[in-house]
Amino acid sequence: MSLNDPISNLLTIIRNGVRVSKETVDAPASNVCSKILDIFKEDGYIEDFRLMKNDVQGKFKIYLKYENKKPGIIGIKRISKPGLRVYSKKEELPRVLSGLGTAIISTSKGIMSDRDARKNNLGGEVMCYIW
Repeated sequence: MSLNDPISNLLTIIRNGVRVSKETVDAPASNVCSKILDIFKEDGYIEDFRLMKNDVQGKFKIYLKYENKKPGIIGIKRISKPGLRVYSKKEELPRVLSGLGTAIISTSKGIMSDRDARKNNLGGEVMCYIW
């Protein structure tokens, strides 16, 4: 099965897993998804993720985070889509919920959170929001 947008697929798998309170979810592996999951783990939205090599592409096993039966992820939203890219200058980087959430930005130095992009004085494509 070919996917047009692996990032949207990853976010949808995580969103659906959180809604039904699953402990783990499986998503197709890619380098971009790996960078996004690294940021989610650093910011404390997921517990961990592992690459499971079972075929050519492999899969990520994502361990979702819950505290007192409340999920670590309240909301997750794709911003820039294949049909409509959304870019932001370094001065206009978005703040998700006044800084409580995280925006994932694809910059010339790689994929990073909005806080890291502000530190490095970089703008880029706004990929998704998570809170």
